[in-house]
Amino acid sequence: MFATDHPAPVVPASLCANGLPLDLSPEKFGFLRETKPDEPVATLHQRMDDDGYLYLREFWSRDRVQAVRDSVTTQLARLGFLKPGTPPDEACFDGREVGRAMGNPLDQHNPLLRDLVFGAKITDFFQAFLGGNVRHFDFIWFRTKGHGVGSAIHCDLVYMGRGTHNLYTTWVPLGDVTLELGGLLVLEGSHKKGEQLKPYLSRDVDDYCTNREDAADYASGKKWWDGTLSKNATSLQESLGGRWLTSPQFRMGDAMIFNMTLVHGSLDNQTDRFRISTDTRYQLAAEPADERWIGEKPPGHITAQRRGRVC
Repeated sequence: MFATDHPAPVVPASLCANGLPLDLSPEKFGFLRETKPDEPVATLHQRMDDDGYLYLREFWSRDRVQAVRDSVTTQLARLGFLKPGTPPDEACFDGREVGRAMGNPLDQHNPLLRDLVFGAKITDFFQAFLGGNVRHFDFIWFRTKGHGVGSAIHCDLVYMGRGTHNLYTTWVPLGDVTLELGGLLVLEGSHKKGEQLKPYLSRDVDDYCTNREDAADYASGKKWWDGTLSKNATSLQESLGGRWLTSPQFRMGDAMIFNMTLVHGSLDNQTDRFRISTDTRYQLAAEPADERWIGEKPPGHITAQRRGRVC
């Protein structure tokens, strides 16, 4: 059952993405549609088709996620990222960023975390949703974002599209995330803008054009496209339409599942605390998987994964 003791959301006077203010009028900004985890599979499929995402409230118990958070904040404190003299659970930012994706030093093999994001509950959900045995990418994307700009606006396909495109991201907040703390931000209806976004979605961050003058720089890793779709949420919204959507407060236990073509990023963090979350990916086991994210030590975006093509 959903909790009912949460007050109506109060939207701050200003929210930003990539350092630029969002238009918070009702025509331009709103909140995600919530879905109960135990809805019939047909309803889940229809929601995913309609929205490009499933926002599952209270998918896990709060206590279980709190245990994972404790294990992560303990690591952050030990590594010297938290403000001295403050409780680790508050995750107070001390001015030094942790690093994103492959540069993040947090433990990929944390058993509490892996049991949460790769365990039976999420696996059973995806087996029912996808209609067969599933596998997950072995790499876990940590998001430990301190005060300042959030994640750039992008679609996941350009980072992990060398296997099946019938692939889903699960974003898990490891703590309550207020609007000021800077949670996930998605562009309404953007998963249906495939034709408009085709030049972008057809790219891969590890591909490069062999017929361009700077091909050698891209092949060697001297240059690299970071996969960003836009750094201006308002101008992108004017081009594609739709409202920017988030939650009035993501809560420990929530899960946000979305497809590879949903345009998303995050709100900027206006607080003095880290916003801690993870991304993981799931697909049918019978379909090909992107080799960059598979194995005991997934290679990810390394120079050896560069692939030339004629553009």
